[in-house]
Amino acid sequence: MEINTINLVGRAGREPDVRYFESGSIVANFTLAVNRRSRDEEPDWFNLEIWGKQAQIAADYVKKGSLIGITGSFKIDSWKDKNTGEDRYKPVVRVDRLNLLSSRKESENKQYSNEGNSSEIPF
Repeated sequence: MEINTINLVGRAGREPDVRYFESGSIVANFTLAVNRRSRDEEPDWFNLEIWGKQAQIAADYVKKGSLIGITGSFKIDSWKDKNTGEDRYKPVVRVDRLNLLSSRKESENKQYSNEGNSSEIPF
């Protein structure tokens, strides 16, 4: 039996980067910061890729700092660097299910309180 499932709860590290295709497909990419048990440790960062209706939901409702939960699978994207010709790799979580855990009011308050300091994510 093989299993490739990942469940995470954390805060969006940036606004989703959304792309629409002529075929009607949609994809959203953004990062997710997940705190460790100790507040003294830096969070773990994950690259997320979301397709279809879930991507449209992310585009409409996920903002930097939004608390979300995801279920997905782990994959490695690979490509050749255009400048060096070297193979490049990036770990990505392909999201199957997106859960919005922040209330709309909480998300709006976080957005307004972070306008002056866009480099930090409130935890």
